[in-house]
Amino acid sequence: VKQEGLRFVEQELQNITVSDLHGNEGQFQYNISQVKVTDLQMAFSDLNFQPQQHLVFNINNASISLRFRRQLLYWFFYDIGSINASADGVYIHTVLQLAKDEAGRLKISNMTCDASIARMHAGFSGTLRKVYEFLSTFIVTGMRFLLSQQICPSLEHASLVLLNSLLDTVPVRNYVDEHIGIDYSLLRDPSISTDTLDLDFKGMFFPRVREDQELENHAVEPVIKETERMVYVAFSEYFFDSAMHSYFQAGVLTMELQGEKVPKDLEVLLRATFFGTIFMLSPSVDAPLRLVLQVSAPPRCTIKPSGTSVSVSAFLNISLVPPDRPPVQLSSMAMETKLSAKVFLQEKALRVQLDLRRFRIYSKQSALESLALFSLQAPLKTLLQLTIMPIINERTKKGVQIPLPEGMDFTREVVTNHAGFLTVGADLHFSKGLREVIDKYRPVPTATPYSSPWPAEPSLEPSLEPSSL
Repeated sequence: VKQEGLRFVEQELQNITVSDLHGNEGQFQYNISQVKVTDLQMAFSDLNFQPQQHLVFNINNASISLRFRRQLLYWFFYDIGSINASADGVYIHTVLQLAKDEAGRLKISNMTCDASIARMHAGFSGTLRKVYEFLSTFIVTGMRFLLSQQICPSLEHASLVLLNSLLDTVPVRNYVDEHIGIDYSLLRDPSISTDTLDLDFKGMFFPRVREDQELENHAVEPVIKETERMVYVAFSEYFFDSAMHSYFQAGVLTMELQGEKVPKDLEVLLRATFFGTIFMLSPSVDAPLRLVLQVSAPPRCTIKPSGTSVSVSAFLNISLVPPDRPPVQLSSMAMETKLSAKVFLQEKALRVQLDLRRFRIYSKQSALESLALFSLQAPLKTLLQLTIMPIINERTKKGVQIPLPEGMDFTREVVTNHAGFLTVGADLHFSKGLREVIDKYRPVPTATPYSSPWPAEPSLEPSLEPSSL
């Protein structure tokens, strides 16, 4: 971050606009214009955390090389050309205050800046070099003043406008798919110690049919102690529970298989199990079977150091669907399953791979029927593994984005389970520079007629304004 920040500061200072400098001294009249920064040397820089909400960026003993256009009128002598100058001992001290804005997004809320230039030198050449050396005190002092006055406004615009536009790319409240969304808004202002920057995100999913729904958080508060990676993101059980609760509220945790979609082996076994019931329905024995699997309560996530699991309770209703007749229910059984969850980070998306670990069915009517259903346990488990689980994993493999600015990516990811939460540790990598992302979202400026900042040469009139320095 320090390296990329320094590169960004260099780019900003290269675009500094310095006002023209003009005046007179006795019979000499001068005009300095078209000031351009040609080079910056900023080897001594540092970025520090400052409790409670600040980032401090210091640049010491830097140098800035300039080139500008000169115009001089001395009696009847007129001289134009360019001057190379250097500002040495440049000192810049900036303090950025971080806060949560009204939308819950991290923003730079304030900035203080102090800048100074210790020394400035100018090299003169040409016919009137001696005259310029005589005037160097006025010119160099004026340029030093103007340049130092432009550093902080340039960095203030870079921070409060440009860097905040980069922070606008951090997802705060997004739709995950057509059923649910996620709220990544900050719960409070960031907390900064001498070593860390801590951000407390809401991390709650919501059903799109009821976007204002709040799920009460009973999960343990994650405590991050790892330090091997640059960034750690902690996810409590609440994060995953709110996702499953939102899908349940959206009414999508229901699946139906009918006719040819029911595996043939399972259909034969079901017909054999319920043969007596089916026979009594004659002449509709050959009617298609329909299986409706419906989750009866929001699934719950459990995170332990040994792994992550998801508990699901559901009903499985088995019916015959005779043509042109109402469906006939053969059985309604309860199911309890436990899924193992492998959580991993790929690119900037948190993804989950589920696998069926335990499965049990029983009758809601009687213990005797539960005993009769025992033979269905293995084939129904196979049905879930081969038919239902691929559909579920197809949804979860898309994952959900971690709230990072555009152009920032994770590397060397590692997932660690704890009691009640898990952490994803990673290093940061800038796949795009700050300038590249900012320019991408910068509004297109309105075209304005171009007017030259120069008077028509060589008309340097004697009525130049006195220097205000």
